[in-house]
Amino acid sequence: MKVLAIAAIGTAMLMVAPAANAKGCIKGALVGGTAGHFVGHHGFLGAAAGCVVGRHQANKHARQEQRMQQQQQPQTQTTGQGTYR
Repeated sequence: MKVLAIAAIGTAMLMVAPAANAKGCIKGALVGGTAGHFVGHHGFLGAAAGCVVGRHQANKHARQEQRMQQQQQPQTQTTGQGTYR
């Protein structure tokens, strides 16, 4: 019975909680936690470090994607009379 109550509370909390911007964190935490567990039983520290590294890599990838999109857009020149391509 306790398991059902905990599952119901957990589900309700997930439905109410706002969406988190955690790209890269979950994957990094899984890899880091697994590595930390096998290297000295420090799974929590590995998960925290993995989250930080994964988030950094995701941000770096997003910046690179944004630069690529900006380079692909045609350059426009604006003069006093109109816009020319």
